[in-house]
Amino acid sequence: MGVLLIQVDAHQSLLATRVRTYDLAAISPFVAQSFSGLFSLENWGGATFDVSMRFLHECPWERLRTLRELVPNIPFQCLLRGANAMGYSNYPDNVIYKFCDLAVKNGMDVFRVFDSLNYVPNLLVGMDAVGKAGGVVEAAIAYTGDVTDKSRDKYDLKYYLELADQLVKAQAHILSIKDMAGVLKPEAAKLLIGALRDKFPDIPIHVHTHDTSGAGVAAMLECAKAGADVVDAAVDSMSGMTSQPSMGAIVASLQGTQHDTGLLLDDISKYSAYWESARQLYAPFECATTMKSGNADVYKHEIPGGQYTNLQFQAFSLGLGSQFDDVKRMYREANLALGDIIKVTPSSKIVGDLAQFMVQNNLTRETLVDRADDLSFPKSVVDFMQGNVGQPPYGFPEPLRTKVLRGKPKVDGRPGEHAKPIDLDAVKTDLEEKHGRKLTEEDVMSYSMFPTVFDEFETFRQQYGPVDKLPTRLFLTGLEIAEEVDVEIEKGKTLAIQLLAEGKLNKRGEREVFFDLNGQMRSIFVTDKEASKEIVTRPRALPGVRGHIGAPMPGDVLELKIKEGDKVTKKQPLFVLSAMKMEMVIDSPISGTVKKIHAGQGTKCTAGDLVIEIEP
Repeated sequence: MGVLLIQVDAHQSLLATRVRTYDLAAISPFVAQSFSGLFSLENWGGATFDVSMRFLHECPWERLRTLRELVPNIPFQCLLRGANAMGYSNYPDNVIYKFCDLAVKNGMDVFRVFDSLNYVPNLLVGMDAVGKAGGVVEAAIAYTGDVTDKSRDKYDLKYYLELADQLVKAQAHILSIKDMAGVLKPEAAKLLIGALRDKFPDIPIHVHTHDTSGAGVAAMLECAKAGADVVDAAVDSMSGMTSQPSMGAIVASLQGTQHDTGLLLDDISKYSAYWESARQLYAPFECATTMKSGNADVYKHEIPGGQYTNLQFQAFSLGLGSQFDDVKRMYREANLALGDIIKVTPSSKIVGDLAQFMVQNNLTRETLVDRADDLSFPKSVVDFMQGNVGQPPYGFPEPLRTKVLRGKPKVDGRPGEHAKPIDLDAVKTDLEEKHGRKLTEEDVMSYSMFPTVFDEFETFRQQYGPVDKLPTRLFLTGLEIAEEVDVEIEKGKTLAIQLLAEGKLNKRGEREVFFDLNGQMRSIFVTDKEASKEIVTRPRALPGVRGHIGAPMPGDVLELKIKEGDKVTKKQPLFVLSAMKMEMVIDSPISGTVKKIHAGQGTKCTAGDLVIEIEP
């Protein structure tokens, strides 16, 4: 019996994807020495790609190369979102093929290729790209529903077997079941894996789950008995709840059986102790803010484990923190309103965006449809309804789709099929001119998928240097007065830093910071971004005044689609508001003339701030 050790999904599920390369690298030599018998080590891809740049100020490609150097003897595994690569939308095919080529060259081995709607044309693009790059193609079926429940007419055993047949015929090297929410019950696991093994006796079967309900270990043991070759686990101190089942528990349960993994519990215990200590550094990002234990309500809301903490933080940023239980309940209603779809990135984000939108606007599944003509839906929902994500297996919901789109064009078939290829050489030239230095092919690929995130990351990288070399506590909280730290910026080159004192705030919003660097006292002026913030009071949108268009949620004005003096019509898009990856296009409720723009592009708004004033 093989085991895949999860690093990425464990901290994505428990700690909002915030674990840094610094802490992963520190324990990597032990992993290489103690766990050479693992099937693979999942340590890249999925949400970690943009989060590493967006929040950790790290290059995801450097993370891969660093870990590959430290762990040369265990296959690496990553998540590939089919035609979405590492992003949230479909990209031109040449981007997918180039990405996979670079990933293999940087050290990746096994690619778990999935599509958020189980849409086979999207899956085939990712599979072909991985195969041509020389990677191992693990074709994944995203699991939802319950194959043992005869009353559920969608996502039954026949559905999964037919889908698996298509992937096996497409030359998958490994067949995977991706249970992203942890809703695969033990009896369902026995039925599904047993049926797959009977139908496909020769292909390796790999099962991924989450332990949100607390039944994860039991489900994985049933998978092993039913014929699975590999199951996913997280080390004990990073397992449970929205993470994966406990590695130690699975290994111990299989000892002395025909499925014995050969892994040593003493090694697992030592590895677990490291993460038990390291995890304390990330306490502010814990899923335990709203979840203290496993909870079987996941069988109702079906929130993916990897989305739970991110959805939680998004809810707090939108002012819905105290209503997170309502958000979870509404997640189920939003899913049903969208037609009961597969829920994994990016489709899970679509459901999450709609759920929070419904809570914000006090909507039910019924009133959502009734009021759809007058609502400005999140951009992700509009994109889904247009077909920009792919085609759901049971079609789009009507009449909601027609009401959301309001005449917008629809995409039939694979979204990226007719997309114009990106000229990556031209992008590289433009980027180097913009940032004033030579960039790599990997940088260009990061930009191609996350242009704004990469630009901000590159600007930060040039201004502050390799902050990934800082110990995690210092990175998150900074030095205390008189505290000393040694920072190894490269092998054989260490900086000894001691913070001595901080000066008073000057008129430019700066403080003079005094410190010792390798025994020499120095000082620099540092902008105190918090202390120098001005208190801004913005006009509020007046309730009942239809010409007052306010921000429906806290966020940044990402884009203005009109200017003062423009004539606008009812339902015309006015601006895009963004908060924690959620974007919402705000339409005009009336026809008229734009009298005044109160919040320009880039302005941070709170819910209810007046953004645009329209005169009928």
